[in-house]
Amino acid sequence: MQPLPIVWKRLVTEGETCPRCGSTQQNLAAAMTKLQAALGPLGIAPALETQTLDEAAFRAHPAESNRIWIGGKPMEEWLGARAGSSPCCEVCGDLPCRTMEVEGVSFEAIPEALIVKAGIIAASTLLGQGAGAAESGCCAAGGRCC
Repeated sequence: MQPLPIVWKRLVTEGETCPRCGSTQQNLAAAMTKLQAALGPLGIAPALETQTLDEAAFRAHPAESNRIWIGGKPMEEWLGARAGSSPCCEVCGDLPCRTMEVEGVSFEAIPEALIVKAGIIAASTLLGQGAGAAESGCCAAGGRCC
């Protein structure tokens, strides 16, 4: 199985995270189940790594919290989206939390459907990397291709 790395970063302060990161966590868990079911038969294994940001790291780079990387790229690159920010809650203090804007709609928590969509787009690039292998098989030898 070819791995599809998915990395999610979030602020954790005194064992707590903000509500939008908590919602993203639930959405990410559901999306992982769907991605595993969809991509497993294609030989791709989505692998989630969750990273925590302490308060000092969050204060230095607040836009890193609630950020998802898929296949080595920020999720917004796969979707043609852009990152934004907005005030959040007392866990985040006076710093704004990350949002994601897709087609003019801003999301505070990252929706499951967007995570799945970005994962499938990223996985399609992995499938494209195997195209040369098919050419060296039966097709290159003059056989029939399916």
